[in-house]
Amino acid sequence: MSKILGLDYGKKRCGISISDELQIIASPLTTIDTKKLMDFLKEIIVEESISAIVIGLPKNNRNNIFELEKTIIDEIKKIKILFPNLKIHREDERFTSKLSSIYLNEITKKRKVKIDKKNLDKISASIILDSYLKKNK
Repeated sequence: MSKILGLDYGKKRCGISISDELQIIASPLTTIDTKKLMDFLKEIIVEESISAIVIGLPKNNRNNIFELEKTIIDEIKKIKILFPNLKIHREDERFTSKLSSIYLNEITKKRKVKIDKKNLDKISASIILDSYLKKNK
């Protein structure tokens, strides 16, 4: 099997996570500047033999989609042009930021780590990917 990337897309930063080759475990990987996303994807998709990307679907509690979705759809179109064989899946990302914050509060007492939004973003990406992996076993 090949690996899957998880993506928590944001206006400024994107959290990235990656699965193992058996597609069982989602691990936080990194957080990158959104402007550098395409360059990053070009490298990692080839290096890690990525077969799919799971991108968070930004919804609120009333099941409405945030305006950011328009930008995400544009990015998906760019990804499909560069990698026409790559599968792209969407996963509801409600509460991932809150869950990431709770997780960080449990694993560290260091305030600097807790408030670093880069940590929240990559953990959110791993929650998005983990949710997808659990549904698609």
